[in-house]
Amino acid sequence: MPTVARFNVTPVKSTALHHPERIHLERRGPVGDRAFFFVDGDGKRFSGATKSPILPIHASYDADREWLELRLPNGIVSSGNAIADGAELVVDFYGRSVMAHEVDGDFTEALSDYAGSEVRLVRPDRASDALDVRPVTLVSLESVAELARQGGRDNVDPERFRMTIEVEGVSRPHEEDAWRGRSVRVGEALLEVEDPVPRCVVTTLDPATGLRDFPTLKVIKQYRGVSGKGNLQFGVYARVVEPGDVRIGDEVLLS
Repeated sequence: MPTVARFNVTPVKSTALHHPERIHLERRGPVGDRAFFFVDGDGKRFSGATKSPILPIHASYDADREWLELRLPNGIVSSGNAIADGAELVVDFYGRSVMAHEVDGDFTEALSDYAGSEVRLVRPDRASDALDVRPVTLVSLESVAELARQGGRDNVDPERFRMTIEVEGVSRPHEEDAWRGRSVRVGEALLEVEDPVPRCVVTTLDPATGLRDFPTLKVIKQYRGVSGKGNLQFGVYARVVEPGDVRIGDEVLLS
C-alpha cells in the first residue's frame, strides 16, 4: 500500500524546503506554502538556472506575527515584518498574471548583496498565487530510485523535484503516471490526479548548494523519451477536491 513519505513546502518560493510531519491542504494548495517569492530588478520571476543562488536560502515565517526570517548562505540573517505594502507588481507565472506587492524593509539590500544583482521579496495579493501551475504535485520514491539507476547513481535526492508530496510503496516506477484522472484519498484530503509535470533545468541542481550535480533532463529523455508536447515529464499534478490534513505515513488510496 503506498503511503506518504515526505512533504516539501517552503514559505518563500524556490528557497530551501521544509519537511513537516503534517500539512493542511486547501483547494489552492498547502496552507502557508509559497506565501512569498522573489523577482529581479525588472520585476520578473526567477526561473530555470537563475534560481541557483536562491535554492540554499533558508526561510522561516511566523504568520501570526507576520515575521519572516531569511538565512543566506553568506551567513547574513535578514528578518523583519513581512507586510507587503511596497510597490505594486504584475508578475508572469507561466502565462498567468499575478498581482503582488513588494515587501519593504532590509530584505532587498541583503538579498541583492548576496546574489550580486537586484533581488526583491514580494507577496502575491491572493494567497497561493505563487504556486507554479496546479495546487499539488506528487512523485513516488520508486520513480526517483529508477532515475538514479538509469543515471548510474546509487541515489538521487528527490528534493530536487520540489514535489508537494513524495509517496513510497508503489508497485513499479512511474506508477503515478497511470493515476491520471483518478481520485486519490490522502489522509483527510481527496485529490484528483491530473497531467504529468514537465521538468526544467532546476532539477539538475543540488537542492542544498544550487550547483549542477546530475544530468536529470538528459537521463529522463534517454529512458522516458519526450512527450507529445515536447516535455520531459516526471511526477504528476493534482487538484484538491476535498481539503484536509495529511500526515507522514498516511495511506494513499486510489478509487
